[in-house]
Amino acid sequence: MCGIAGFVTFAEGTDLNLATRTVEFMADALRHRGPDDDGCWVDETSGIALGHRRLSVIDLSPLGHQPMTSRSGHHVIVYNGEIYNFRSLRVELENRGHQFRGHSDTEVILEAISEWGLEAAIQRFNGMFAFALWDRVGHSLTLVRDRFGEKPLYYGWFDGTFVFASELKALRRHPKVRSEVDRDALGMFMRHGYVPAPRSIYRNIYKLLPGTLLRIRRDRHMPDTAPVPYWSTVHAVLEATESPFAGSEEEALAALRSQLEDAVRLRLEADVPLGAFLSGGVDSSTIVAIMQKYAARPVKTYTVGFEDDAYDEAANARKVAEYLSTQHTEIRVSPRESLDVVPRLPFIYDEPFADSSQIPTYLIASLARSCVTVSLSGDGGDELLGGYNRYLLATSVSQGLLRRSPALQRLIGRALTWVSPKRWDGLAQIAGTLFRSRRLPRHIGDKVHRLGRVLTRPDNGDAYGAFMKVWDQPSAVVLGATDDPADDLQLPTDALALDDTTRMMLLDAVTYLPDDILVKVDRASMAVSLEARVPFLDHRLAQFCWSLPASFKVRKGNLKRILRKLLHSYVPRELVDRPKTGFAVPIANWLRGPLKDWAADLIAPGRLRAQGLLDAATVDNVWQRHLAEQENWQDRLWCVLMFQSWLEAQKSNVESPA
Repeated sequence: MCGIAGFVTFAEGTDLNLATRTVEFMADALRHRGPDDDGCWVDETSGIALGHRRLSVIDLSPLGHQPMTSRSGHHVIVYNGEIYNFRSLRVELENRGHQFRGHSDTEVILEAISEWGLEAAIQRFNGMFAFALWDRVGHSLTLVRDRFGEKPLYYGWFDGTFVFASELKALRRHPKVRSEVDRDALGMFMRHGYVPAPRSIYRNIYKLLPGTLLRIRRDRHMPDTAPVPYWSTVHAVLEATESPFAGSEEEALAALRSQLEDAVRLRLEADVPLGAFLSGGVDSSTIVAIMQKYAARPVKTYTVGFEDDAYDEAANARKVAEYLSTQHTEIRVSPRESLDVVPRLPFIYDEPFADSSQIPTYLIASLARSCVTVSLSGDGGDELLGGYNRYLLATSVSQGLLRRSPALQRLIGRALTWVSPKRWDGLAQIAGTLFRSRRLPRHIGDKVHRLGRVLTRPDNGDAYGAFMKVWDQPSAVVLGATDDPADDLQLPTDALALDDTTRMMLLDAVTYLPDDILVKVDRASMAVSLEARVPFLDHRLAQFCWSLPASFKVRKGNLKRILRKLLHSYVPRELVDRPKTGFAVPIANWLRGPLKDWAADLIAPGRLRAQGLLDAATVDNVWQRHLAEQENWQDRLWCVLMFQSWLEAQKSNVESPA
C-alpha cells in the first residue's frame, strides 16, 4: 500500500530541478501512506513528474521500488494497492516469455500491460488499486482506479498543468493548485455526510470514479472528454440479476462458501505480519473464521472496547475470538482517549467527512498497526448481502399499507416524532426487559424519529433516499448552494425494475460504499501505515452475490440470511445472532458534555457570519434544540462541525498534531 502523486505540465522548458523538488514535496505529504521508501521520476522533455511513497508489503527488497519502469522501457508506473492474483498472472506471463527481476505485483502489472494492453490487463486484475501509467512512446498519462473505489485518486487541471495524488494534501503542495471551496460540493456534503464522487470539496479538483480510467495526452492541452469506464457496478448488478442463480438455497450456500473462502485466501498473501479487525458481528466473524481455516498459526485479531457499555461490543468479539482460538488483542478506550482523536480528524481525512465511526475505526487501526502491517476487514458484506436495518424500514415504507393512505402515513409519522428519542429509548428498554428480547437495535429512538420524518414527507418518494439524507435541503445551511436533484445518483431505467432490496443495495454499492465506508477505512488505516484488505469486494464474489435472489438475503425481518447460515457452520449461533449495531460512539452526549465548548466555539454565530459559508441562524437553531434535548441532531451537527474543523485546519496550514 502506498501513496502516489505527480503532474504533467504543458509549459515549455520544464526545469528538472524544480519539477523534482515539487513532486518530492507533494509525495512527502503522503509519508504516512508509505513510510518505508520514496522515489520520483521526472522527464523534463515531456514535462512529466511521478512521485511515490512505499509501504512495503510484497517483495520488501529494492526490486519493488517505485516509480518502476517496465522491462521494455515503454511504461513507467506509480501504483497504490495490491493485485491479489499477481502470482497466477506472473506464471501466465512467464509462459509467454516475460522475464521478471523481482517478486512484486507492480512488475506484474507492467508486464501484463505490455502483453495484453492496458484495458485488457485491468480486466484480469483482482485487487484494489489506483495507479498512474506514463506511456513513454505515446506521451500519454493514464490514471486508473479499482472497481469499487477501495483506493483513492484525486486530479485537477490548473493553468496548463494536470495534477494528481492519492490525497488532497499532496495536491495542495503543487504551486499552481488553487484550493477554493465548492459551495455545491459543500451542500452535497451536508446532505450525505461525505462529498460524493466525482466532486471534491474544492472547485476544479475531482475524484476519479471507481472502475474508470482517465487518459491525458501530451499532444493536447486538455484531458480526454471524461473518465472512461472499464467496469460498472450498475451494469454488473443488472447482468447478474438477468441471469439469476437458479439453484436451491443450500446450493447457494455452498457456492458462497467456496467464493468467499477463495477471496479470503487470496488476501492472505503478504511478506509482512497480517491480522484482522474483529467486531464480533457477522461480517468480521466470518472473515476471521475463514482466515483461521487457512492459517498455519492462530490469526491475530483486534478489537476496541469502550467504557460506555451502550457502545461496547468487545465482549462479543472476545467470545468469537475464544471460540476460534485466535491470538486476540483488545483495548478498552476511555471517553477521553476517544475525544483525543477528534482534533486529528481533519488531517486524517483531508476532506470534510462526517461518519462518526471514523473515530473507533482509527483507534482499531492504530491498535492493529502496533503488531501487523496488513489487516483484513469485513466491510462490504452489508451492501452485497443485505445487512442494513434501513433496508427493512425503507421497504416497509415503500411497500406497506401506509403507502395507499398518505394522510394516515403522515399522521403516524407525526405521532412517532411527538415522543422524544430519549423517551423511545426508555420504552424500548422496558419492552426488552418485559419480553426478554436482546434483538432491539441500539438507540431505537433516533431510528423511530428518522422513520417519522420519512413518513411525514409531503410525497411518497424514495424512502431509501429520505433515510440517507442528513440535511434535507443543503441550501438551508450552505449559503449559495443549490438543491439540484440531479446531484443525486440517477439509476438507469433498467435498474428501476429491480426489487426494492436489490435496488437499495445497488444504490449503497455505488454511493455509500465507495464514498463513505471505503474512505473511512482507507484514511483511518493509512494514517497509521496499515494496509486494510476487504475480501467481500472481490469482484467475482460480488457478482455472485448480486445473482442471488433477494429472499436469500433479506426475509421476514432477517438480514444477511445466507451469510448468517454460513457463519453458523463456523461459530455457534448464540455467539453472533444479535441486532446490527454498527461501530458507533456517543456523539449526541459528547456534544452536550465534553465536546460542548469545542463545538460552541466552532459554530459560534459570529464566526459563521464572518466566514460567509454557512447560515448562522439555521445552525444555531439546530444547536440549541440539540442542547435542550428537544431533538437529537447529532448527525446534522457533526456534519457542520467536521466541516468547520476541517476549514480551520486548512487555514492554519500546519501539520497533523502528534
